[in-house]
Amino acid sequence: GFSYVDLVEGLRDGRFYALKRILCHDKEDRQAALHEVEMHGLFDHPNILRLVAHCMVEKGAKHEAWLLLPYVKGGTLWREVEALREKGTFMPEQRILLILHGICHGLQAIHSKGYAHRDLKPTNVLLDEDDRPVLMDLGSMNHARIEVNSSQKAMAVQDWAAQRCTISYRAPELFTVPSQCVIDERTDIWSLGCVLYCMMFGEGPYDAIFQKGDSVALAVQNPIVVPPTTRYSAALQHLLSSMMTLNPQERPSINDVLHQLEGLQPAPAGQDTTQI
Repeated sequence: GFSYVDLVEGLRDGRFYALKRILCHDKEDRQAALHEVEMHGLFDHPNILRLVAHCMVEKGAKHEAWLLLPYVKGGTLWREVEALREKGTFMPEQRILLILHGICHGLQAIHSKGYAHRDLKPTNVLLDEDDRPVLMDLGSMNHARIEVNSSQKAMAVQDWAAQRCTISYRAPELFTVPSQCVIDERTDIWSLGCVLYCMMFGEGPYDAIFQKGDSVALAVQNPIVVPPTTRYSAALQHLLSSMMTLNPQERPSINDVLHQLEGLQPAPAGQDTTQI
């Protein structure tokens, strides 16, 4: 199904909300919408968008799923990256660390319950007025660990990923799924690396390739090339490279990423630091 988001005002409290209307053409669409509702119900976390209310509305022979969500005034991370790019400036490292830290905490909550987001990208990260990131669009979430033990299962996973995981942020192992493998939550770590790259360089590493019509599937099979820059610390660039490792078994877990981030956090005022 397709979805629309309307800005609405509560009659009783006068607050603004985002009303997501998912057009459901058949039973499968309705099940997908209810799955998104179910995923929201798993979490009560400051870095994951909460679901205020929901209902299924009949529209003749079709249905609409209505999901009432908080209105986050800051808009998406992508909108912020675009605004900076138009000004010819880049996000400072301290701000990147603040936003990345919040995204990681949201992912940690998802992974700790045995799920993966599967469609992490800058347009699915909202920023509130304090720059706190909030993960949204949980419709592609599913169990983190997917055991593939046949070519039929491999094709099913590959087809699902093609429909539900945005191509320029999709992990390499989801393009050509082997008939004997385990897909796990480290698909999100690859996507997280793409989001970090976007914050650092103004666009995702494969956005331009996709826009030109070239093969993203082919491009992601080669090691990522990080543009040379003196804007950001070597430690941040190392973190980016570690997340975008082709072999998912060599990628860090979300806990490992958070551990690396702790060492990158700006020190409290008044403390001297030595950057290595």
